[in-house]
Amino acid sequence: MYSISKKINILKQVSVAKSNFSNEEISKSAITTFTCCDCGHENTITITPYESGFPIFQIYNEAKVLSKDELLKNKMVTETSKNLLHFGELTVNNLPTLYFGTDCNSCNARYIGIFSYGEKQPGLTMLTISGIWKYE
Repeated sequence: MYSISKKINILKQVSVAKSNFSNEEISKSAITTFTCCDCGHENTITITPYESGFPIFQIYNEAKVLSKDELLKNKMVTETSKNLLHFGELTVNNLPTLYFGTDCNSCNARYIGIFSYGEKQPGLTMLTISGIWKYE
């Protein structure tokens, strides 16, 4: 996983084998797969709470990588509820939202993934992968 600092263009969303994890499923990490839309290779992603990802704000701050409109148009995030704005303007499920860059292990196609992690309600910790998108 790596951060993205240059402007990108979103090309296509790819399907993720599993996108919602809760409580014990994420005690150490959440593991899922996605299939590369270029070569068909199945890639594994491991998200470790408090270690994986970079704040989504880095993506839309001054539209350096993607604009808020592009993030919303591609359904990567939603606008945060007014009472939870301390998590940022744009989130997934009104929880702290992070992103990461990753490459296909076979053909090196580039992808961006977005996920949220946090306590949705007392006793319910959620990790939700909004999706993975191919970019150039």
